[in-house]
Amino acid sequence: MNKHFTQMRPLFLGMITLAILIFSHQQPLSATPATTEGGVVRRVNVPYTSAQVGDPDGIPVPERAIFWFGEVGPTTSNYTDVRVIYNDAQLHVTAHVFDRLLRYDTSPAASDLDQWDAVSLYLQTNGNSGSTPTNQSYRFVAQFNFNEARSNYEAAYRGNGSGWAAANVDFETVDGWQGAGPNDDQIDRGWNVTFRIPFSSLGLSGPPSNGTIWGFALVVHDRDTANGSPPIPNQIWPEAMNANQPGSWAQLRFGIPTYSPPLSTPAGEVIIRDGTNGTVKDAQVGGNANCGIPPMSNGGQFWPQWGSINYAGTDFALYMNIQNQWNLGDANCFSKYYITFPLQALPSNKVIRSATLVITQFGNANQGGQYPDPPEPSLLQVLTVDEDWQENSITWNNAPMAVENISFTEIGVMAPGSPQIARELDVSRAVAQAYAQGQPLRLALYSADGELHSGKYFRASDVDVASARPTLIVRLGDAAPPTDWAYLPIVR
Repeated sequence: MNKHFTQMRPLFLGMITLAILIFSHQQPLSATPATTEGGVVRRVNVPYTSAQVGDPDGIPVPERAIFWFGEVGPTTSNYTDVRVIYNDAQLHVTAHVFDRLLRYDTSPAASDLDQWDAVSLYLQTNGNSGSTPTNQSYRFVAQFNFNEARSNYEAAYRGNGSGWAAANVDFETVDGWQGAGPNDDQIDRGWNVTFRIPFSSLGLSGPPSNGTIWGFALVVHDRDTANGSPPIPNQIWPEAMNANQPGSWAQLRFGIPTYSPPLSTPAGEVIIRDGTNGTVKDAQVGGNANCGIPPMSNGGQFWPQWGSINYAGTDFALYMNIQNQWNLGDANCFSKYYITFPLQALPSNKVIRSATLVITQFGNANQGGQYPDPPEPSLLQVLTVDEDWQENSITWNNAPMAVENISFTEIGVMAPGSPQIARELDVSRAVAQAYAQGQPLRLALYSADGELHSGKYFRASDVDVASARPTLIVRLGDAAPPTDWAYLPIVR
């Protein structure tokens, strides 16, 4: 008997090892972008649309992924919202640049387009790696202009193994502006440019397959005077980006990843809200529901003050407005929301089966119809952040940038007198990432909406009614063995 068991033990142990390997391979691939010495690699997950440029409604605005960088004022600092989407033919990247003084070259030369108000877009079709630009690296430059032909304000470059060389790469740009007008000293609001990059221009027969990752970076160039003096530093994204080192760029992922939890059996759920399983901190940055008017009253102006507004300790901390627009003329109404949930209440060694953020909507912009333009539904975006912040000091200008966009949720409009509505947002991937890293769940909520009255109003964590506070519901699981575990041979 003992001799027989000894002879069979290697086979038995081998089967157990095989089962463990099968189980381990059923774990999901890393849900978090890779990290480097400089910190987390920022990633934009780009949605697909079947719409074409020539369609009646064009490429949809709210469906575009959004991220941001830079600061608003007080003088030369610029802030930029970036919207990204792709269809079967092209990648579309739009930069909305908050710019106090608009300047462009009335006699442009391709070699110095970036010496004026301009944006440089960097792409590398084999990922964000490498120490020099290669023939898979591209730089597209677009300078702002007034009403001249766009072709003179565009230039393309391609990597040559050591740097950049001018290249004949087909692409197009469309721009616009808001303010008093260019090339004068009157205060403006900013400008925007959309890059349309055909996949065929990059040697592709169609769009990249879902999950493909490219290298991606942006530089915003600024000029406020006719002679360019004093020079204004570039605004770059990501923050450690080096134009000649694609390995320092961010990631552009085609398609929105889904969260697939490991095999598990249900093990209950945990509810986290302020006062239940921890203290939740949240804050509004930007214009809130009143477009930043009270802090800017008594002679205040947009550029010197708006980017530094903090709402801690005021009635405006009781609710949040999430709002964006295409028109930078209303930039003082733009609003983001930041929230951090502690996760210490989650037991260790569990599987995150799913997670939902519940926020209570009680209204929206122009709900009473006092303005002729009706309110429109919003597509709310959830993004992760990896930096801590404080409620009494966070502002639009110092709030963390996004690491990655996680999910999209449509939020409808409310009729006057409607009861408040609990809105559910999927945050499963974000919770799984934070739980695996032993970190709090840090989120930013924003939108790429383009309509005038796009703001949506929600209760914040400071409200008296606990059930109306933002609530995180985490559904847990116990890791399950492989489904074929029961069929392993029994050794006698």
